[in-house]
Amino acid sequence: MKDKEAENGMEAGINEEQKGANVKKAKETWIAEGEAAFYKTYNRFPVVFESGKGLYLYDTDGNEYLDFYAGIAVNALGYGDPEYTSCLKEQAEKLLHISNYFYNPPSIEAGKKLLQAAEMDKVFFTNSGTEAVEGALKIARRYAYNKKGEQDYEIIAMKNSFHGRSTGALAVTGNDHYQEPFQPLMPGIRFGEFNNLDSVKALFHEKTCAVIMETIQGEGGIYPAKKEFLEGVRSLCDQYDALLILDEIQCGMGRTGTMFAWQQYGIKPDVITVAKALGNGVPIGAFLAKGKAAAAMVPGDHGTTYGGNPFVCGAASKVLDIFQSRNLTAHAAEMGNYLWERLEELKSGYPMIKAHRGIGLMQGLEFMHPVGPVISNALLEQKLVLISAGTHIIRFVPPLVIEKADIDEMIRRLLAAIECCFGDGNQ
Repeated sequence: MKDKEAENGMEAGINEEQKGANVKKAKETWIAEGEAAFYKTYNRFPVVFESGKGLYLYDTDGNEYLDFYAGIAVNALGYGDPEYTSCLKEQAEKLLHISNYFYNPPSIEAGKKLLQAAEMDKVFFTNSGTEAVEGALKIARRYAYNKKGEQDYEIIAMKNSFHGRSTGALAVTGNDHYQEPFQPLMPGIRFGEFNNLDSVKALFHEKTCAVIMETIQGEGGIYPAKKEFLEGVRSLCDQYDALLILDEIQCGMGRTGTMFAWQQYGIKPDVITVAKALGNGVPIGAFLAKGKAAAAMVPGDHGTTYGGNPFVCGAASKVLDIFQSRNLTAHAAEMGNYLWERLEELKSGYPMIKAHRGIGLMQGLEFMHPVGPVISNALLEQKLVLISAGTHIIRFVPPLVIEKADIDEMIRRLLAAIECCFGDGNQ
């Protein structure tokens, strides 16, 4: 009898638990619990996303949002791509992680495909973009050390740049606001002006071991490198036997209409860094090296516990397959041209838009006023997800699978947000 009562009580408890699980949490509850749990390093918007499909995100209240943010240029394939998600499920059932003391097929396949796409010789898989930058900096220092065993070599970086928030990547990020609380950072870093060859040339000397820059400055305001500038820096690196490191974490992986932005400039870097769209949401990055840079480091110089595991590399391998089979770089170029036309039309009707920059599906509009109110209104009222690049620039980095109709709809919603914040365009 007691056993039966206990069984009934257990069933009642399970039913109550299931009932509780089926009660939908209010958005405010999720936000309050998140604020209580998370270290406060972000000022988040009051939206709780729980699912996505194609180009659209859905919050816990069932609202649908058009996404031109792509998780900061990560979700190149959009959300819920059947071919991609099927690969994740299959690999999750096989093997997630083993460490880099052993070989695994997904990492080898991903490595071969990425090297071919990037025209590089060697690859090292990381967990993130900032880790990729750390590895690239170590290649530069190791390459210089291998020459004479000396340690006082310098690296040239760019003002207004962004390379990550770990201490090495932060040291080459040309923004005092990010750096100041964490000084002293890695020594031996000098900053030149992006697209000003004379300013960079003045920094070169016999102890310069590398130049690191974004091919297109992202956080700094969507500034593509000028062809003559990149060619000139390449020439200086050759003259001083220094490595050219190009950060393609945001602008790479097809976003500009070629697999990597530098491939439009007629030069070749020694090292590149990749992340973001490489995994389409799965955390993976990489640094790749060519020629003399590919042999600089030796066993014991660098390592990672999770980097290059079968799960994330299976995802990256499938992403690279999809890019090729669907010709996404050509599609990004075509959609980038259309986005450019529509944003130019918008700029011509609003005097407060002072500049329009970018390549492919990485573009920005610079306003005379801070754009925070526009981005907030677009999200909360127009259900359009956008991101800024600094205080006065709206950045457009949508999934690469967008179509012209999606761009038209984005423009419609953006116009509504602009007019709500700034009026009819005459201000």
